[in-house]
Amino acid sequence: MVSNTSTLDKLLEDVRACTICNELPLGPSPLLQAGSGAKILIAGQAPGSKTHEKGRPFDDQSGKRLRTWLGVTEDQFYDPELFAIIPMGFCFPGTGKGGDLPPRSECAPQWRRPLLDRLPAIELTLILGQYALDWHLGDAKSKTLTGTVERWQEFWPDALPLPHPSPRNIRWFKANPWFEADVIPVLQKRIANLIKKRP
Repeated sequence: MVSNTSTLDKLLEDVRACTICNELPLGPSPLLQAGSGAKILIAGQAPGSKTHEKGRPFDDQSGKRLRTWLGVTEDQFYDPELFAIIPMGFCFPGTGKGGDLPPRSECAPQWRRPLLDRLPAIELTLILGQYALDWHLGDAKSKTLTGTVERWQEFWPDALPLPHPSPRNIRWFKANPWFEADVIPVLQKRIANLIKKRP
């Protein structure tokens, strides 16, 4: 059990030592980032094999596209006092026929709420992909990811549902040009304003 009195630093230490899923194909190696002053929460799915090898979240092509969407540099993105990166699963779950497997189900019940409770400065939550949408939006989401993203203004400015920035979603990006035309400029403006507020 997680103690209610645990500090964020102690909790992060506990998460990074987690071995709940020690039978994972590449072994447990939790990847996340958080600081108590973080303004923006990135709620993703789970690390891929490349980010597992590098030991840093979103250090891949998905991360490059995400940083482009946000209009930020690598230094800004990996500043834990700006961005908290808390995926639904902290470790690479393995690969199936259709790509990476879903985030492990053990992770969120054990760690997610205690971590989010220790991030009091979050003003914007970016929700990437179906599993994160299920957890953060619940019944408020539409039946499809596209339907939820199309309703983005209903959740703005506190949260923003997003497609996953994976290269596997290139067909979605081409089929939905309104996303980069209408949503991304608004997102970049809000991100820039939140960065300016950093002490």
